[in-house]
Amino acid sequence: QVQLVESGGGLVQPGGSLRLSCVASGSALSLYVLAWYRQAPGKQRELVASMSSWTTSNYTDSVKGRFTISRDNAKSTVYLQMNSLKPEDTAVYYCYARRLMSATTYWGQGTQVTVSS
Repeated sequence: QVQLVESGGGLVQPGGSLRLSCVASGSALSLYVLAWYRQAPGKQRELVASMSSWTTSNYTDSVKGRFTISRDNAKSTVYLQMNSLKPEDTAVYYCYARRLMSATTYWGQGTQVTVSS
């Protein structure tokens, strides 16, 4: 099994930046498809960004040009760099992992991101 632990959330003003980190333990990160999801109060969970082991990334339209997903296999960490933050980015952000050739998925506990002046 693998355990995912997110960090880096907090309160930031509009236009500011945050970098979220997700540390995975228990398995080699290179064997997993990785993603970041978010869920705002009263809203449906949405996929924000994803990255596969073959270094292919994808973003939802609302964050394109502002967010960047990356991974460091040596540190067993996936990142979400968030720039030019907007109030509508306010949500709990969750780290997600799925092992290649497997239907088993893993989720972190979530980290709160609040964008407000």
